[in-house]
Amino acid sequence: MLASLPPPDTNLALQMEGVRKSFDRNLVLSDIDLGVAPHEVVCLIGASGSGKSTLLRCINLLEDIDQGRISFFGEEISAEAVDVNQLRRQIGIVFQSFNLFPHMTVLQNLTLAPIRVLGKSRPQAEAEADALLGRFGLLEKRKEYPDRLSGGQQQRAAIARALAMQPRVMLLDEVTSALDPELVAEVLNVIRSLAKAGMTMVIATHEMGFARDIANRVCFLDGGVILEQGTPEQIFRQPQQERTKRFLQSLTEAGRL
Repeated sequence: MLASLPPPDTNLALQMEGVRKSFDRNLVLSDIDLGVAPHEVVCLIGASGSGKSTLLRCINLLEDIDQGRISFFGEEISAEAVDVNQLRRQIGIVFQSFNLFPHMTVLQNLTLAPIRVLGKSRPQAEAEADALLGRFGLLEKRKEYPDRLSGGQQQRAAIARALAMQPRVMLLDEVTSALDPELVAEVLNVIRSLAKAGMTMVIATHEMGFARDIANRVCFLDGGVILEQGTPEQIFRQPQQERTKRFLQSLTEAGRL
């Protein structure tokens, strides 16, 4: 199959072509074709189990694909010889569980990888971490341990930690799902600031209002397939597929849209 594919598009930050992924006999992603331009924000929506998280994990090479090709700025990254660690320096990923190191302060969480992986000096890493923490309203929490932070603060710290590696692309996987409702807004505001700054992002989310507000493009996944994609206006106001219409109607009836 790969022999029949043209060279990757060098104008795209991310490109998925014919990507399939199964777990045992369960087909989770089926023939996914998705291109993401630099500075574009793409939101993935769909019911739980539709394949959103697996798609993100495949991009970051946390999951091997069974078929197809994934490219990053024109270079195939789904090939066997790819340096996974080098790639993950450039593609940050944040999960719904914060995954901060509990035995380290917020500052130590942010500086560990820049010092060990990027070879930065401690003063430089700490100065850059402080700048990020200040940007996200966490500078006064720099010496606190994660268990002393609220859920929203922990998630903001997790996003800041990913940004400390200066990635070219950010993947965000349901980053508000584990938060109490009153803490959701503070995390979404951080993501909005990243979008305004031009960060390329692929975001799996259940926050439809947020997706409508922030996305350049919305992709509706169903059964491991990108069933429909378009601008937020197209998807939320004039969906073409009956399954998309039913999904959005169910959210409207639940008061979530």
